[in-house]
Amino acid sequence: MTSPDALLAELGRVAQAIGPAVAPPDTSRLLAALADTARRLFGAAACSLALLTDDESELVYTTAAGAGAQDVTGMRIPASQGVAGWVVQSGQPVSIDSPADDPRFARDVAESTGYVPREILAVPVASATTMLGVLTLLDRDTARPGAVQDMALLQVFADQAAIALEGSRAFTRMGSVLLTAVATAAAADAELADIASSLAVAVPPVDRDLAELAEVFALLSRHSAADRRLAVRLVREVVAHTERVAARPGA
Repeated sequence: MTSPDALLAELGRVAQAIGPAVAPPDTSRLLAALADTARRLFGAAACSLALLTDDESELVYTTAAGAGAQDVTGMRIPASQGVAGWVVQSGQPVSIDSPADDPRFARDVAESTGYVPREILAVPVASATTMLGVLTLLDRDTARPGAVQDMALLQVFADQAAIALEGSRAFTRMGSVLLTAVATAAAADAELADIASSLAVAVPPVDRDLAELAEVFALLSRHSAADRRLAVRLVREVVAHTERVAARPGA
C-alpha cells in the first residue's frame, strides 16, 4: 500500500508538471499591452518592464514599448545596477529629471539600447510579499494636464503587472501551491500537515523549456483541431528523431 507521503509527493510532482499547461496564455500579451498603454497615456518615449530572476541576482527586461524597445527586450543587468536596480533594492519609486547627473544612472546600459533618456520615472512591481521587478517610463510629457500625479498613476500600472505576474507564477508553482493547500486543510492531522508542508518546499521546479512548450500548447487551444493535430505530429516527429539519434552507436 502506497504511503501518504509518497502519494502527496506524486500529486505535487504531477501538479507542478501540469501547471504551465493550464496557465492563462495571455500574460505576456497583457504585460506588453500594459507597457504600450502606459507609454501612450503618459506621452512617453518608452516604457519597459524588468523582472528579477529567481535568484534575484539580475533584472531581465521582458517587455518594452517605444524607443529602443527591440534592443531593450531580453537585456539583462545586475539587480544592483542602474536606476532599475536601485528601485528593486530599495522598494521605492524614483523620479529623475536629469539622469546624466545622477550616480544611479547606468549610462552605458542606456547607450547600448540606442536611446539615452533625459528623464526617468520608475516604480517597483511587487506583490504583498515579493519584489518582482520594476516598471520604467522614459521622457514622459510633463507638460500635459495631471502630470503631477504620474508617479501614483504609474504605480497603478505596476500593481496591475504584479497581479498578472503572480497569477501566472502560481501556475508554475502548482505543486507547491497544492501541497500548501493540503497542509492548511489537514491542520487537524498534524502528521499529514507536516508531510505536506515539507513536500511543498521540496517539489522540484518546472523545467523552463518544458514550461515554454506547455505554454505554446496552451496557445494552440485557441486554434482548430487540425492545427492541434499537426502540432502533435510535429512534436512526435522531433521526439522520434531524437530517440533515433540517441540509439545510434557511439551517440
